[in-house]
Amino acid sequence: MANPATVGELTETLRQGGYLADRGLATALFVALSLNRPVLLEGEVGVGKTEVAKVMASVFGRKLIRLQCYEGIDTNQALYEWDYARQMLHIRALSEHQLSDDQAVDKLFGPRFLLERPLLEAVRAGEAAVLLIDEIDRADDEFEAFLLEVLSDFQISIPEIGTVRAQSPPLVVLTSNRTRELHDALKRRCLYHWIGYPAAEREVEIVLIREPGVSAALARKVVAAVHRLRELDLAKPPGVAETIDWARTLDFLGETDLHAGNARDTLGAVVKDRDDLEVVRDNLEEITSGA
Repeated sequence: MANPATVGELTETLRQGGYLADRGLATALFVALSLNRPVLLEGEVGVGKTEVAKVMASVFGRKLIRLQCYEGIDTNQALYEWDYARQMLHIRALSEHQLSDDQAVDKLFGPRFLLERPLLEAVRAGEAAVLLIDEIDRADDEFEAFLLEVLSDFQISIPEIGTVRAQSPPLVVLTSNRTRELHDALKRRCLYHWIGYPAAEREVEIVLIREPGVSAALARKVVAAVHRLRELDLAKPPGVAETIDWARTLDFLGETDLHAGNARDTLGAVVKDRDDLEVVRDNLEEITSGA
């Protein structure tokens, strides 16, 4: 699918893919597509940051390549690795009289023994891919610094093979839950957008787009209850993803209304912390009374 010509066209395309983007987010994505700029999405957990990349890949027919960040991730896990097990087997199979040392090295460090990791895969795929660098805030400072170089030139140097360059860069989406502050150098290389909790009316619309089988009345009651949950002093307030899960769960169980009874039975869909469960159970009547 060709890139959209306007922000409005992109907004409608995302909507058809099941994602309701506000004007600011749609504008950031439109510019990222048009000017080949990475886009950094920050926000609370469960507000749909990762889903942006998934839907963009889906609606534009691109391959989704995901680099999941975590503490201790290194360049080998992000760029490429040599398949040492296969190399050892190959060495054993070589006859001393068949190949010179130089020939053996050339064969051992060739494309057949190279294992692509997400960044190399994305460079080779180019504009046919969406690269999702998920939860970059979980990686350490050194990895973030390394990432700056890759995002600047979108090329990777492999000493044994040479430099691999992207003919045209992929769409790059970085997400962060702000478990730590990212460096300004990374932010300067990206377009930035904050995804917060949506207003109640918009959240109802999101639920109905993602779960069209859920009645509007049930969606409104679930959203109202979730907004009350977010007002409590919870360790892990529910995101939009939990709102959708709660509505889906109630609908699957044949419920058409939300009350303290069925809310208590289905809290596992929306509250994911033991201490939070105790707080919520003590306030269920209040949470569901106005839902």
